[in-house]
Amino acid sequence: MAGMQNLEQTQVFNLARKPYNRDTLVNYIFTGTLFGVAVIGAIPLFSVLYMLITRGSSRLNWDLFTQLPPAGFMSGGGIGNAIVGTLVMIAIACLFSVPLGVMGGVLTGSLAPKSRTARTVRFIAKVMSGFPSILAGVFVYALLVVGLGTYSALAGGIALAILMLPIILLTSEQAVSMVPQRMKDAAFGMGCTHGQVVTKVVLPTAMPAILTGIMLSIARAAGESAPLLFTALFSNFWIRGLIEPTASLSILIYNFSGMPFPNQIELAWAGSLVLVLIVFAFNVLSRIIGRPRY
Repeated sequence: MAGMQNLEQTQVFNLARKPYNRDTLVNYIFTGTLFGVAVIGAIPLFSVLYMLITRGSSRLNWDLFTQLPPAGFMSGGGIGNAIVGTLVMIAIACLFSVPLGVMGGVLTGSLAPKSRTARTVRFIAKVMSGFPSILAGVFVYALLVVGLGTYSALAGGIALAILMLPIILLTSEQAVSMVPQRMKDAAFGMGCTHGQVVTKVVLPTAMPAILTGIMLSIARAAGESAPLLFTALFSNFWIRGLIEPTASLSILIYNFSGMPFPNQIELAWAGSLVLVLIVFAFNVLSRIIGRPRY
């Protein structure tokens, strides 16, 4: 009996981690290296955030959100029309991309995941996910801007929808395919049709992950500027219709940052801070929506 206790104590002692063991040292080295790389990678991010806060926060007031951009040599003003224009074009983009992306995800992830159509849609979505954003702007420029004869918020929203669509589709496909098969089999066993299984079981179960993909795609579209240069252009006035040039935060920052006027440069810094806060809000919202619920 005493021998068994000594053997157990010896085994426990042997399982304890020695501080100078070779495997322990290797683990410490790799952990420290990864931590150092993470810190180095975070330095540019936090430096940019610090610069935006120090230079842009001084203009955060009610006038910034309610007034129009000033002309040269003028003081004051705001970026209200750019904020509204950005939100309007994101709404247009969601109107086109969210239904198509979710339906495409259901097709490739649940209805016919191994069909030729699903493979084709999946391949096109993966190619579009690496699509240069400026090409989306050129495509919509040739399709809508030339056809309508004017830059417009509608063209800008469709260009952003092209960039959002593959993210939503691939995220929806992954979310739908992760729904447990036993849940679908149980619904079929109760007499549900395929459409009822999709609408009553698959989509409600996968909705948090789908909403996460939608929020992330909105965060990406909010910061795009290249496609809007070819489609929405810019305007110094409030938006009055969808078929007219429309201001956006990214283009306002691009225009004002190159001006020789201190007031416009300050507004560019403030607009950059507002844009970062909008993107940050959508990212946080995606984390909240997509977190596991137990």
